[in-house]
Amino acid sequence: MTLLDAMRDRPLFGRWFEAESWRAWFAFVAALFALPMSEAEAAIYAACTGRTIPPPAPAREAWLVVGRRGGKSRIAALIAVYLTAFRDHRAHLAPGEIATVPVIAADRAQARTVMRYVRGFVESTPMLAEMVTTSTAEAIEFSNRSRIEVHTASFRSTRGYTLAGAILDEVAFWRSDETSAEPDREIIAGLRPGLATLPGALLLAISSPYARRGELWNAHSRHFGQDGDPVLVWQAPTRAMNDRIAADVIAAAYVEDEASAAAEYGAEFRRDVEAFVSREIVEACVVPGRYELPPMRAPRYFGFVDPSGGSQDAMTLAVAHQEGARVVIDAVRERRPPFSPDDVVGEFAATLRTYHCHTVTGDRYAGEWPRERFRAHGIDYRVADRAKSDLYRDLLPLLTSARLELLDVSRLTAQLLGLERRTARGGRDSIDHAPRSHDDVINAVAGVCAEGARADHTRLIEREIW
Repeated sequence: MTLLDAMRDRPLFGRWFEAESWRAWFAFVAALFALPMSEAEAAIYAACTGRTIPPPAPAREAWLVVGRRGGKSRIAALIAVYLTAFRDHRAHLAPGEIATVPVIAADRAQARTVMRYVRGFVESTPMLAEMVTTSTAEAIEFSNRSRIEVHTASFRSTRGYTLAGAILDEVAFWRSDETSAEPDREIIAGLRPGLATLPGALLLAISSPYARRGELWNAHSRHFGQDGDPVLVWQAPTRAMNDRIAADVIAAAYVEDEASAAAEYGAEFRRDVEAFVSREIVEACVVPGRYELPPMRAPRYFGFVDPSGGSQDAMTLAVAHQEGARVVIDAVRERRPPFSPDDVVGEFAATLRTYHCHTVTGDRYAGEWPRERFRAHGIDYRVADRAKSDLYRDLLPLLTSARLELLDVSRLTAQLLGLERRTARGGRDSIDHAPRSHDDVINAVAGVCAEGARADHTRLIEREIW
């Protein structure tokens, strides 16, 4: 039985795919497994792949670049069930070996979205439910020695499996090699050997698009529109795959933010997002092996804190001093949630006193709370007069001229490399962390650099006056 047969069979999956809105997905499944297409499906295939010739063989990999609410998570779950429950891999498995389809996302909560659809398909279909031997919150195992399970995006945890397939969820928002110790390229490279054992194993990446970087963009650049290519790239806006989404909702999104809507609903890679700074520039500023500097008598130290309530974001502190035109980062502190904010304030205040620092600057978080708590520990808390994006913009000249000495702290480097520059419709740039990322550490470092620059400017003015 092909997957198209199963999608048309009411006792199996037909009751969920009877609506006309699923017709485009029938064309995708036909292209994915090299099944016959109707004339209408062939037209959809040509429009979404840029190809003119139907695929001669099932795809080895498929990259779905589809707008939000287009139905890609449900189809990915369906394919995961088909690759496990509908195929018998036992002839190719060693004793004790299990054919696995991992559902991989940036975090477990995201991966469970696809798993909920998997569980729905299996539990609502009696003949599939009878095959289940083990069912947990994060895995389903079948009697034919196959298994679907949740994974996070890690090139370490996904190695060593015999794979019947792999579902990569929202892969455009995984970290690229410029920003993480878990780069998307290495995760996917670690999966491909596991897919080589079982005939018909499939790597399926699904995502709405984002910036023009990372493995989704690379796959699109290399394989879109290539007839006969075993790597299928399918790109389609939301309403091309699911015309039940209201057109006026999408139109309103375009009016509010055209660049964002074009990516979210139009499935277009963003042209207005680029990396803030390159790895080469950052590495030139990092002092290898330097994790912290002890306090000295001569320098004047500056501190900057990024407060947090202790449940969502980290609370961070950076201490720095100047040596001529150079800014030297002496210490960085990060406390990730959960934590007691009062306890962290006490810890940070003790660090500041160690560096003879009795004043610290921070943002306007939580009104008077930071000022009151730091004052209780003998530290004067001053509110920064510049927005975060401005702090990053002022940091750039220090980086590009190598007038900044950074500590060899992986979180600091990763967050700095993860910053993005976005251009608004009015032409003004903003700088912030990427979606689902953090910038607490680099925010404190950028803030303390600004404090040092401000103090240096004040000393220049005083010298000119006198």
